Amino acid sequence: MPELTNMKNIGKELAKKLTAVGIDSPEQLNAFGSKEAFIRLKEAFPQVCLVHLYALEGAIHNTALHCLSKSQKEELKRFSDSLKE
Repeated sequence: MPELTNMKNIGKELAKKLTAVGIDSPEQLNAFGSKEAFIRLKEAFPQVCLVHLYALEGAIHNTALHCLSKSQKEELKRFSDSLKE
């Protein structure tokens, strides 16, 4: 089974956090999507931030987080901000 750490942007610490919230494979992360995975992470680990959401989105699209388009980042920021309301 492929490891989460084989995905772009997913290091050991983020992989541990994802596993702790029930996401333990690239297939599961792809199935949940970056937003649902972020919600789960945020509930369990309140310190996760927007950069984590960018990392998840990049991992799903096999793109380094700093290579996400401006529009992708803006949309993800709006989503992250909506969770604070």
